[in-house]
Amino acid sequence: MLRKFVLGISIIVLFVLQCTIFKTFALASISPNLLLILTFAAGFMRGKKEGMFVGFFSGLILDLFYGKVIGFNALLYMYIGFINGFFNAVYYDEDVTMPIGLVCASDLLYNFVFYIFSFLLRNRLNLGYYLLHIMLPEMIYTVVITLLFYRIILKINRKLDDFEKRSGTKFV
Repeated sequence: MLRKFVLGISIIVLFVLQCTIFKTFALASISPNLLLILTFAAGFMRGKKEGMFVGFFSGLILDLFYGKVIGFNALLYMYIGFINGFFNAVYYDEDVTMPIGLVCASDLLYNFVFYIFSFLLRNRLNLGYYLLHIMLPEMIYTVVITLLFYRIILKINRKLDDFEKRSGTKFV
């Protein structure tokens, strides 16, 4: 129960940071996708179910405030959390290269699917421009911010794991 509460607070805090402070520090109108980092980390650290849970509510909060269609980002983030949950089997606390690769792939997947449904289906076929001016800069900015936020999320996950282990052994 505590984990779900902490995840809910994390989603709200990262949403507020993403929409306020990081919009202020946007480089060429590109800001990092903090909710994608949280969704990836939840799926990678805890598995498919938690990745889907965090992804759904992260996408839903984006849809409620900024989406034209409620559910598009929720579904997309949920799939990203689910896909990253497959890599939970190779999760190792101290490894940094796997999380960086996964967040790159997650951000590219998110932006590519977003491009398909927001632009390509409207007959805007400028994939090269979108790739060079939006997808790659956002991916690089998100990866740089991931180096900071992943450590924080990792520490919170460790604390919650320790708390769950201590509280679970009391009733055995």
